[in-house]
Amino acid sequence: MKDTNMQTTEKTSPVGASTPGLRIRAAFDAAHEGKRGALIPYFMCGYPSKQQSAAAILAAAEAGADIIELGMPFSDPLADGPTIQHAGHLALERGMTMRGCMEIARQVSAQTNVPLILMGYYNPLLAYGLERFCQDAVANGVSGLIIPDLPPEEAAQIQEAAIQAGLTLIFLVPPTTPSERIDSIAKQAATIPGSFIYCVSLSGVTGARGELPIRLPEFLQRVTGYTKQHGVPIAVGFGLSRPEHISTVVQLADGAVVGSALVKLLDEHTEQEQIDAVRRYIGELHKATARA
Repeated sequence: MKDTNMQTTEKTSPVGASTPGLRIRAAFDAAHEGKRGALIPYFMCGYPSKQQSAAAILAAAEAGADIIELGMPFSDPLADGPTIQHAGHLALERGMTMRGCMEIARQVSAQTNVPLILMGYYNPLLAYGLERFCQDAVANGVSGLIIPDLPPEEAAQIQEAAIQAGLTLIFLVPPTTPSERIDSIAKQAATIPGSFIYCVSLSGVTGARGELPIRLPEFLQRVTGYTKQHGVPIAVGFGLSRPEHISTVVQLADGAVVGSALVKLLDEHTEQEQIDAVRRYIGELHKATARA
């Protein structure tokens, strides 16, 4: 069925003050000025339903999210743990599509100024058409893009399309990354307006954990050694679930990402309870973003 409400554009946006991707950097700057780290929750588009996911995203924005990631469900999500995989599979079964994700972004961006990042895998973007995807994303209120299965060295085509459309492109850096490669990724990110580095807190897939990795401070210090000279912010994701996790991370990085814990939160509540539960949880995490 054709999505008649989804806005599209055939024109690209110039890189300048109004570039959507720069809204992400502005969100980091605003959090820094407020002496705290940026809070970045993740929601799977279409889970538990299209309408409910949009409502949950808006609740997070109202409760203090600085930037919001919108997951695009995919049949073979290699970087996702069982919690997000389950949510993605159900979203697909319930009819969520790439165009449906765009429609959710459009609905949310019409009601909040919180920057939105689409997070999804490369094959569906190729099938959609890279230039058309980036243009449609901007037309529907998106500011950035994360592609977890695309190495930065192979990202030239989507990077060019993203910049021309006005999107920023964000790269992931796991703790096993050699220092010279971190340096290269930091330099590449510095050429993309509004970009930041997404530091993966541990090797493996996503999923809420009880404790943060013991070597996380050492890893983040190593990454910051390369990003600071280029003025590129870093955010930390994978495994964060508790206010104390957020509090620890924002002393070491510019932002903290929470994903699987939000999917579990939705699972643990009835449809009538879910939105209030998201609002309370994000509010608690927001309080933990204050820096010492």
